[in-house]
Amino acid sequence: MAVFRSGLLVLTTPLASLAPRLAPILTSASRLVNHTLYVHLQPGMSLEGPAQPQSSPVQVTFEVLDFITHLYTGAEVHRDLDVRILLTNMRTKSAFLPPQPTSVQNLAHPPEVVLTDFQTLDGSQYNPVKQQLERYATSCYSCCPRLASVLLYPDYGTGELPMEPMDVPLLSTIRPASPVARSPKQPVRGYQRGAVGGTFDRLHNAHKVLLSVACILAQEQLVVGVADKDLLKSKVLPELLQPYAERVEHLSEFLVDIKPSLTFDIIPLLDPYGPAGSDPSLEFLVVSEETYRGGMAVNRFRLENGLEELALYQIQLLQDLSRKENEEDKVSSSSFRQRMLGKLLRPPHNRPELPPSLYVIGLTGISGSGKSSVAKRLKDLGAFVIDSDQLGHRAYAPGGPAYQPVVEAFGTDVLHKDGIINRKVLGSRVFGNKKQLKILTDIMWPVIAELAREEMDRAVTEDCILLSWNPF
Repeated sequence: MAVFRSGLLVLTTPLASLAPRLAPILTSASRLVNHTLYVHLQPGMSLEGPAQPQSSPVQVTFEVLDFITHLYTGAEVHRDLDVRILLTNMRTKSAFLPPQPTSVQNLAHPPEVVLTDFQTLDGSQYNPVKQQLERYATSCYSCCPRLASVLLYPDYGTGELPMEPMDVPLLSTIRPASPVARSPKQPVRGYQRGAVGGTFDRLHNAHKVLLSVACILAQEQLVVGVADKDLLKSKVLPELLQPYAERVEHLSEFLVDIKPSLTFDIIPLLDPYGPAGSDPSLEFLVVSEETYRGGMAVNRFRLENGLEELALYQIQLLQDLSRKENEEDKVSSSSFRQRMLGKLLRPPHNRPELPPSLYVIGLTGISGSGKSSVAKRLKDLGAFVIDSDQLGHRAYAPGGPAYQPVVEAFGTDVLHKDGIINRKVLGSRVFGNKKQLKILTDIMWPVIAELAREEMDRAVTEDCILLSWNPF
């Protein structure tokens, strides 16, 4: 069957029955859709009646919030698939309900196929049911003109990756000191304005849970703080963070897709408090297990400045089931950036003066930083290694090109009895004296550079040359 770039998955099974079936459903959907999969929750809807089904509101309870977390957790198995749960038809317990949508919602990636877990009794692709499904999809969302439809019939007994049981609460409502007891069927209250913050680098499923809960709680406006500048310095591999503008672009597209009725105020987050610490119109803040203490600090800061505390909603972290030994237990952008190490991020500069297959890599670092280990690894992969330590030793050796200039500059008291330069004595003399160090550098750099050029001339047939650089 053809693979579609984007799709809409309409889930009609009641949530309690749907939760254990999520893994095979997502696996079936991923075989048909390879880029963006929108998910529309409509539990209890039938596609077999004569009348066209209409989108009906879904009352948001804590069970619904837990289900959203479970679905994004299940999507972790299919990381290449961008899953987005649409929230347009979800309603919180609130006196200020937003107006019902009267037009078709535009999506950033119009679905090419609509899928559903609704099944006919005979297990067939029954055309009237598919026609109802297509009409329903196009009445709610912008879809491609030649929309295809598929009734999914996953094999629920194939031993797919099990989902976490639904009786484990994945979200807790916390008022400033003590947790508030809640049951799965308890309705979730809505607020007019709230806030959420994060780095949002390479938007992943844990981010989507955080943002989805914030979007459900907010009825009017959501302030989204995106960490920038000083707040990025402590991040793992900050050099590989997406630029601020790129993170905001991806974030904005996701937010407008899942709940276009909200007003989003996306701003740079330059300090730990951000607008949550000073905006009197905000009513709630969504945090993760890691940032809960930060949320409490925001509330203390608000109290000190005469503002009311925010209702804190804490989201549990998503476990990364496919993490490597050196990565975090949770789904995180830090792990994603570590996986990028060693990958070509952009094409190399065009260097017509170099042979087309030759790369020169400079490897530097202080003593004990791991240069030798990296050099050995690259050598095993086929690199020709030029070790500047060894070149330095050759240059210092009696008869070497730097031997006589060094003796003339620093005297014979830097020699062993056998005439070999005592590098410890020489080092103690130059490293505490900038003038002496410059003299040695002026002697050594031209010599080592010439030796390195000779080595490179010998290795021009290699695919890669590695310069390991710490000659002193």
